[in-house]
Formats: sequence, structure tokens, C-alpha cells
Amino acid sequence: MVTRNEEKSRYEIFVEDKLGGFAEYRERGDNVIFTHTEIDDAFSGQGLGSKLASAAIEDAVRRGKTIVPLCPFIAAYLRKHPEHDAHVRWPDGQ
Repeated sequence: MVTRNEEKSRYEIFVEDKLGGFAEYRERGDNVIFTHTEIDDAFSGQGLGSKLASAAIEDAVRRGKTIVPLCPFIAAYLRKHPEHDAHVRWPDGQ
């Protein structure tokens, strides 16, 4: 399950009751700037990173935000999923 933790400015993915990873962000106006994504080593290889990225991006799009991917993981995910292109502003015109 993925949740948006506004207090910590991050999306979190849980496996049962354990935090499996998170994607940190900053909101600036209509932008959601993704800065860092981390998956706990205990859960690596289970596709949690992709599930986390997908849910975080979908939430930002649903809220009418523009995604700015400073985080390399989120950027790589977006490059593989061009259906989100209309909602992405690449830093430095990438």
C-alpha cells in the first residue's frame, strides 16, 4: 500500500505493517519535485520501487500537479512511461 505522508513530504510504501520504502518530494506551487527514492534492502527485487513511483505519480497527476523528477529513479520510471509526459517538466530541459 502506498500513502502520501504530507508531514514528512514523502510517499511511503508498506509491506504489511513495515515501511518498505519512500519517495521524497517538495511541493512548490503546482509542482511536485521528486528528490529521492529509497527501497529498504530487505524488500529489493520485489518491484516495490515501480509500484511506489507509479502510485506517487498517479497521485500527483490526479491532484493536477506537474512532476519535476530530480530523483534519478523517478526520472527513469517516467522515461519508461511516456503516458505521463503531459504532466512532466524535466529539469534543465532533459
